[in-house]
Parts: sequence; structure tokens; C-alpha cells
Amino acid sequence: MSKHFKIISLAFITALAPLPTLAEEQTASSDTVVATVNGTQITLGHMAAARSGLPEQYLQLPDDVLYKAIIDQLVNQTILAGRFEGEVPAPVQRRLDNERRSLVASTVIEQIVAEKLTEERLKAAYDDKYADADPEKEFKAAHILVETEEEAQALVEELAGGADFTELAKERSTGPSGPNGGDLGWFGKGMMVPPFEEAVADMEDGAVSAPVQTQFGWHVIKLNETRLADKPAFDEVKAELESALFNTVIEEEVERLKKLGTIELATEGEIDPAILKEDTLLTE
Repeated sequence: MSKHFKIISLAFITALAPLPTLAEEQTASSDTVVATVNGTQITLGHMAAARSGLPEQYLQLPDDVLYKAIIDQLVNQTILAGRFEGEVPAPVQRRLDNERRSLVASTVIEQIVAEKLTEERLKAAYDDKYADADPEKEFKAAHILVETEEEAQALVEELAGGADFTELAKERSTGPSGPNGGDLGWFGKGMMVPPFEEAVADMEDGAVSAPVQTQFGWHVIKLNETRLADKPAFDEVKAELESALFNTVIEEEVERLKKLGTIELATEGEIDPAILKEDTLLTE
């Protein structure tokens, strides 16, 4: 979009015209015509596509303001495009080619995912990952976070002398868990920063650690309990599996299509990669 012709202008916001009746119709669809400009139809689908590409701040505008702004913009663009005579300039055509290529490729990616990322494949991936997986240890711990090692060591000595961990955490911890007695709940591998996790892994249930330093400060940790976690249910990790397999199914299909097609690349070294910085490539 040209930086000299913004979709949202003061005129659009302060001089609103009544919205077409069709905007209120429940039966309106993407093919519903909202304007005809010199024989060219503009539909709700065109408007929705224009809206989807707007910056987030524009999407916060009232619906009637945004509707008017978008339809005015599309009408203005259609009027201006109708004034054009002759062949589309090569630089513009190249941008159109790239935009079409990108949009069509995105549509194909959606089709590939719908076809290949099936429930059966996801369940197979689940079985591969979790069928023979050993149960992982989980920890239930509490901590007291302070700024210095001296403060942490003083806490260790007070606890050794019989002080109550929960009360000390409420009184002295600077961490967000302090008001709850330092309770961190259950956590597993990778959920805590490494020095904290390593300290807990070496502790016995009920033990209190020596001072442990992390980027947050100094911790005194009490390990309340440990357990072996059951493998997660399929539905709990389905989204994770989908994310992990997404690139795989796309790459597999791309490679398959490459083998079926013909690709000819310029000889390596024939073109200097730095040439892409030349502004003339954008205008000639």
C-alpha cells in the first residue's frame, strides 16, 4: 500500500455515511456485492481480505468506522486502477507475480496439512514418542528467594535451628511465590532454570538445600515430594505433536514435488549475490 494514501484518514473517521443495509443482513456472504465501480464489483469477501491485512491498531476502531474506511479505500483503488492505460509495468508485474505465488503457496500448504497431518499420523507420532518412554520424575518444592548469599545462608541456619520454612518464605522471600509460603507446585524437567533444577534433582524428599544461585538471586529450596509422572494423554499433547509435524509434512511434499518437476538453477558463481542490493532491479 502506498505510504501516501493511507486506508484510514481523518475524513473517513469524521464524515461517516450510513452503512448499506446489507451490512446488517444475516444472509450476507463473501459474494455479497457492496459496491459496483464502473462495472467492477466489490464484495464483502474483498473487504474481509483487506481487513485481514490491516495493522492491529486499525482493528481496534469501531466496526462502522472501519467498514466505511475499507469500502472507501477499495472504491478509490478501483477508480484509480480504471484510469490505468497500457501494459502493467514490469516492476509492478513482478510484485504481482510474487504476491500471487505467495498466496497460492499458502493455500496449498493448508491443503497439504489437511491431507497429511491426519489423526492417524498424530497418533502414530504419539506412540513413537511415548509408548516406550520411561516415566519422568516430577518434583514438588518450595523456595525462599533473597538477594545475597549471606541472606540465604542465614536462612539455612535458621531452618536448621527449627524455624518454619513456610513462615520464613512469607516473611523474607522476594519471589512471587513468597505470599504462598514459597510453594512452586509440581514441576518436571526443563521447567526451572538449570541451577535450580540440578539442585532439586540431587535432593531427598523433605531436605533443604544449601544456597543456590540463579539469575534471579539466591534460593533456599525445600523438596517436599517427588513422583513419577504418567505419560500424557494424547489430547494433552496433540497441539505439540501438530506443531512438531507441521514442517515435516510440508518438507516431505515439497521434496516429492521437486522430484516430479524440473528445476534449473543458474550455475553457482555465475551471479554475484550482492547484485540483489541494486535498486535498479526494482525499477527497470
